[in-house]
Amino acid sequence: MIYDIWMWLTDLGNSKITALLIFFPLFIGMLFYVYTNKQRSERLESYKYIPFDDDQDETPSTEGKK
Repeated sequence: MIYDIWMWLTDLGNSKITALLIFFPLFIGMLFYVYTNKQRSERLESYKYIPFDDDQDETPSTEGKK
């Protein structure tokens, strides 16, 4: 019986369905986890400007130049 299940899973047509049934609920669960808590959602929204924060803090250094 285990051999039959293994053979069914290793068939490329069936493995795609199995992967979809495993990963789609996992993806929905991750979205639910991230966006249901108001505090977590606000914190994640504040992270979207992190790449631009570095540009404002840098000042050109003149030390070492003659």
